[in-house]
Amino acid sequence: MTLSSKERAALRAEAHHLHPLVHVGHHGLTDALRQTLDDALRTHELVKVALTKSTDVSAKDAAHQLAEQLGADVVQTIGRTCTLYRENPDLERKKGAAPPWR
Repeated sequence: MTLSSKERAALRAEAHHLHPLVHVGHHGLTDALRQTLDDALRTHELVKVALTKSTDVSAKDAAHQLAEQLGADVVQTIGRTCTLYRENPDLERKKGAAPPWR
């Protein structure tokens, strides 16, 4: 799924207030990290990922690798933080309720 510029802008605005749910450490992009991020995307749809200074991978490269492997879209990458989005059609939504990432 490719996001339009308007969708990406709306998601960037929503992600502004989020704290990183997943942190990438010096071990890099491990299978455990991918599983954790997959679970976070399944339950929240919009997830911030923070990379520590000891990580060998750049945030932009990590974001694109993770997005490709997990079927997500990169919303934005700023410094050592990237934001990923993957829609979950099975996620229950109540009419008029806030999005699942809030």
